[in-house]
Amino acid sequence: MSIPTDIPLLPNHLAGRWQTGSGPGTTLLDPVLGTPLVRVDNRGLDLAEGFSFARDTGGAALRAMSYGQRAAMLGAIVKVLQANRDAYYDIATRNCGTVTKDSAVDIDGGIFTLGYYAKQGEALGEARALLDGDRIRMGKDPVFQTQHVFSPTRGVALFINAFNFPSWGLWEKAAPALLSGVPVIVKPATATAWLTQRMVADVIEAGVVPAGALSVICGSSVGLMDQLQPFDVVSFTGSAETARIIRSHPAVAQRSVRCNIEADSLNSALLDPAATEDSEAFKLLVSEVVREMTVKSGQKCTAIRRIFVPRALYQATAQAIGAKLAKCSVGNPRHENVRMGSLVSREQYDNVIAGLTHLKTEADVLFDGNSTELLDADRAVAACVAPVLLGTQDPVAAKVLHEVEVFGPVATLMPYDNEAQAYALIRRGEGSLVASVYSEDPAFMARAALELADSHGRVHVISPDVAASQTGHGNVMPMSLHGGPGRAGGGEELGGLRAMGFYHRRSAIQASTAALDALVAVAPWRT
Repeated sequence: MSIPTDIPLLPNHLAGRWQTGSGPGTTLLDPVLGTPLVRVDNRGLDLAEGFSFARDTGGAALRAMSYGQRAAMLGAIVKVLQANRDAYYDIATRNCGTVTKDSAVDIDGGIFTLGYYAKQGEALGEARALLDGDRIRMGKDPVFQTQHVFSPTRGVALFINAFNFPSWGLWEKAAPALLSGVPVIVKPATATAWLTQRMVADVIEAGVVPAGALSVICGSSVGLMDQLQPFDVVSFTGSAETARIIRSHPAVAQRSVRCNIEADSLNSALLDPAATEDSEAFKLLVSEVVREMTVKSGQKCTAIRRIFVPRALYQATAQAIGAKLAKCSVGNPRHENVRMGSLVSREQYDNVIAGLTHLKTEADVLFDGNSTELLDADRAVAACVAPVLLGTQDPVAAKVLHEVEVFGPVATLMPYDNEAQAYALIRRGEGSLVASVYSEDPAFMARAALELADSHGRVHVISPDVAASQTGHGNVMPMSLHGGPGRAGGGEELGGLRAMGFYHRRSAIQASTAALDALVAVAPWRT
């Protein structure tokens, strides 16, 4: 096969140096215009050397710093990224097909998360380990006690990321990892790897992180899991099918590599049974559903996929959502009148169309924006799918609608007959990242939150008094937990400093009072 020479090949950063693969690579395309952009390839790289360098050189350099020093390092990364924001927005438009406001969710969201952890890390000061709870007596004599501590794992953090958030997906993981003192190797999803690679390149070239602390490998993921050793960690965001492969890999199954998974999620929105068509709760739900269906063209792990309303409001909800979706113009994100851009690739376009066909075996089409012409885009080339609202009058009998996630601007409306049935239908998603509740009744909001908490990583409760300040059903904020049980992967990320637990090892130190007093001098901060 001839290697194209007219399309730039992005280098990988591994073992402390820039390296290009020896193969033809994969060409990344503009998802709207179909034009080639750059190539990515990692064939021929010495992965063992790269992982060892990160583990030994990068890890040692990071652990030599205090938490406060590493927090300052995160702050320096923030300044580098802020200085290059314009370039990142340009790449996002060309490689991800996103309009400016959607690019901001990814780019500025990632920078904000880094800044948050930089600020949080300042409070840890000169500590080099973290105390976990208070001392506990081992017997009647208080002279011998046990103190639990967290210390950074002496391994590397491998991130295998998804295509929808090439910026935020990197930094929401890297911020707590680097703050913890653990070097990072990121393998971005191939389709949108350009933005991740460029951000890492800018940070490396600025010299604000130690050698080996941050590496990027673009292209195939073959062989990456084979490099993992017992004290390494791996964090994956993507499909449940790939998650099963990762969990069954010998690194995890035999060498006990710590593993965090974020997979499929059929997130829900629930309207209070007491709501009316004229109520604020109804209007809030409609607005939030439309926003979640259209932001990033529905390509968010946290997007609303199922909408549950009282049966009496089924038709009114369909009409209200459809009326708002009809105003959403779709096409080339460079066009000033386009509100929603494209999916990230034609492959994802095909997946969404196939998924829609599957859902339609159990649902009716309540609104389909695809009958409208695209703005400044060729439907035969562009990976554009307009919003589609589906619905079923019999969600209890449905099966596919509670099992299949279509990763695009698609949601399904479902009526419920009583509160208990609504909770049961939501739980048929078998574990999700987030559910949102819309109500004006504090008692219902509290009841619904507790009913749904065990099957969701986050419950987002929206009432009129927080309408202007609430952060959004699908927006993942660094101070709140991100993850979910069951089919959502069972993982946990963010949640403030809780995220650092994944990159630390807990140990019990049993010693004299004097020895534990000395320990506090190097680990003064308590979880």
